Amino acid sequence: MAKEIGVRELKNQASQLVRAVREEMAEYVITVRGEPAAILRPITENDAQRLRDAEIEEALAELDALAKEVAANWQSERTGVELIEEQRRG
Repeated sequence: MAKEIGVRELKNQASQLVRAVREEMAEYVITVRGEPAAILRPITENDAQRLRDAEIEEALAELDALAKEVAANWQSERTGVELIEEQRRG
């Protein structure tokens, strides 16, 4: 069962609490004015996978935005591939 801990206590003992979560798999319910507000718990494999997936999605979205920016500002009548081939030959 998760131990309740006030946000002020969390602030004052953050390092120790995170260490307990990581090393002892402890769980804490963080309260604000006595009301539950958050849960501090170890990351599961599913959590880790979701974080990795989110990072990949973010990177792909950034690449997509960059590709759109390049396409919108492309000045040459030749493609990028054609320009690179020309550079390799020359």
